[in-house]
Amino acid sequence: MSEILVGLSGGIACYKVCSVVSGLVKAGDNVNVIMTENATQFVSPLTLETLSHNRVVVDMFDRDRPWEVEHVSLAKRADICVVAPATADIIAKLAAGIADDMLTTTLLATKAKIIICPSMNCNMYDNLATQHNLGILKERGYIICEPDDGYLACGDSGRGRLPEPDTIIKAVRDGLSDDKVFSGKRFLITAGGTRESIDGVRYITNRSSGKMGIEIARSLIRRGAQVKLIVGTVSIDIPKSIDCVKVDSAAEMYEECVKHFDTCDCAVMAAAVGDYSVDGKFSSKIKGDNITLKLKKNKDIAKALGEIKQDKKLVIFCAETHSLLDSAANKLQSKGADMVVANDVSRPDSGFEVDDNTVSILKRDGYRRDYPKMNKRDVSEVIAQEIASLW
Repeated sequence: MSEILVGLSGGIACYKVCSVVSGLVKAGDNVNVIMTENATQFVSPLTLETLSHNRVVVDMFDRDRPWEVEHVSLAKRADICVVAPATADIIAKLAAGIADDMLTTTLLATKAKIIICPSMNCNMYDNLATQHNLGILKERGYIICEPDDGYLACGDSGRGRLPEPDTIIKAVRDGLSDDKVFSGKRFLITAGGTRESIDGVRYITNRSSGKMGIEIARSLIRRGAQVKLIVGTVSIDIPKSIDCVKVDSAAEMYEECVKHFDTCDCAVMAAAVGDYSVDGKFSSKIKGDNITLKLKKNKDIAKALGEIKQDKKLVIFCAETHSLLDSAANKLQSKGADMVVANDVSRPDSGFEVDDNTVSILKRDGYRRDYPKMNKRDVSEVIAQEIASLW
């Protein structure tokens, strides 16, 4: 599943974009829509909300929702952006770096690829100013989906028609498929925490949200990988398009990992698996002023896979509160891994339960690289790039 941002500016061709949004959603993508005020004169936001299954954003200052810096949130989330129809006005604004509404503000904040689908009167399209502005956008790396020739709504005939929905969808697919380095490769990924039962109502767990593992799955899928996600407890939604097996305990995760490991090319152990479980679960709720629990060591999933991996690749995580790099280097060797992602979970602004992470990457050949604090989406991109170099 890809995260696609569709932006509509004010033109009669807005009606065609309904088919674009519908086609992308049917293909399993998550589509967020931003409309300019002028675009709402041609198509209702309600129509696009119904087709996208997401709230359509128009007003920069709308407070009728939970607070967030929305243009930054949507900009970071997008794998690719498409502006259709792109009027002469919005093309000029983007060329000049003007950000005076939610759409232009978001596009200025994103690092994702941007596809521009011009749609306007043929004389406006041929105007030197418009062509100059399109040239600027091309130089900056924007993808221009050239308009079609034909009869225009204004009665003129010429170049300026919005490309057909299938053409726009293909441009999006082509933009997403530029880097399919993992095409044909199968990945096993673990994410989230595990829960070890104490009695009928209590359990031992950890603070893992599952965000990191799920973002890694999405990054690998975007690069053409087939992914099997083994997931424990998570605090975020899992994209429906990801092939997922849900587990509860460390023992269940161990069983599923061993079961599916044989069919993968690489395993990425991003889950925060509990090291210990209760030795003898109580069938009913324990009562008493003082309770003593006897814990037993759980099976080491990463080490077990490292012992049977043969020519497969194994990527592990090392989350520590101190002596991080020494611990990561030791785990890299002792578990037979090819790469370890080390992150300091003692920091309040990075690691568990937050959107950011600070990691170092170590490999068996002595390679090490320290990365600055980034949001977990960007960290997943870094990890995917580092994994690609293992082959």
